[in-house]
Amino acid sequence: MGTGGTIAGRAPSQGDGVGYTAAQISVEGLLQAIAGLDAVAGACRLEAVQLAQIDSKDMDWAVWRLLLRGVAQLLEDAQTRAVVITHGTDTLEETAWLLQAALQPAKPVVLTCAMRPVTSLQADGPQNLRDAVAAAAQAADAGAGGAGVWVMAAGALHAGLAVQKVHPYRLDALRSYEGGPCAYMEEGMLRWVGRPAGAAVDAGARLARWLDCDALPWVEIVASGAVQSARAVRALVAAGVKGLVVAGTGNATVHAHMLQALLDARQAGVRVWCSTRCLEGVPVLPPGAAGLAADREHWLKQWLVPAGAVGGQALAVVQLPPAKARVAMMLDLALEPS
Repeated sequence: MGTGGTIAGRAPSQGDGVGYTAAQISVEGLLQAIAGLDAVAGACRLEAVQLAQIDSKDMDWAVWRLLLRGVAQLLEDAQTRAVVITHGTDTLEETAWLLQAALQPAKPVVLTCAMRPVTSLQADGPQNLRDAVAAAAQAADAGAGGAGVWVMAAGALHAGLAVQKVHPYRLDALRSYEGGPCAYMEEGMLRWVGRPAGAAVDAGARLARWLDCDALPWVEIVASGAVQSARAVRALVAAGVKGLVVAGTGNATVHAHMLQALLDARQAGVRVWCSTRCLEGVPVLPPGAAGLAADREHWLKQWLVPAGAVGGQALAVVQLPPAKARVAMMLDLALEPS
């Protein structure tokens, strides 16, 4: 399933790794350029679908909704053993999290990407796509252990819930903090080293409600740091924002000048969650908080601890990076009655 991205991009010259145009080559064209791909797929027959053709920096709900609907339909087909999706790297981590959280697939869904266009002397897309097809076929053979959303790039297989883009240029631009990749592709074979992407559960009712949405609620990320003020928060609330994810300092802490504005926003009906701007790890809560979160009957219970759950905790804490937390909040707000 093709959505565009650098993996389908072209540049004026072979030496140009940044001055390219993304989303220029069809997914069918990408597949045809890789010799022996049918053999890599093993018992699987490859079928190509061009779902979209965009630069992933421009990813929107219209494409996400098409993707959710299209992947869900494929997974329901008994003939489908696995799904591979070509995607840009800029918003790959959001799309991977969305697909896992919304679909909870019982079959492998493997996203892949590239940091160089196909015209580059360093083109990494063909190898990544070949590895993704091999990973999808082998994960399908692994049964429940291979189910879920994965990201295959630079020889590593990452869980969709954990992967992040951490470098703007290097070929090896993705990381999974803190557990690392779940498998490595070595001479065409997956070597598993980590846990599965996530157990499959029935998410059909929520998915139907999300697919009925013409747009997702407005949620923004605001950052806390030195010399911080409350102006950005107040301006967003005045403009009608529905939710705010705070990229807090350290262990999800917030500048005193910003905190009162966030509490006022929450009082006014705006959803407010706090994460951390740290590149590694997630907010760590005092003993007892994790158990309380796990007891809550909520689809986000493994990541979200409500305000007041622990003494002195003024804001809800979300144990996700800000970009993924924003997707989670938009989806959660969309489940609320109009």
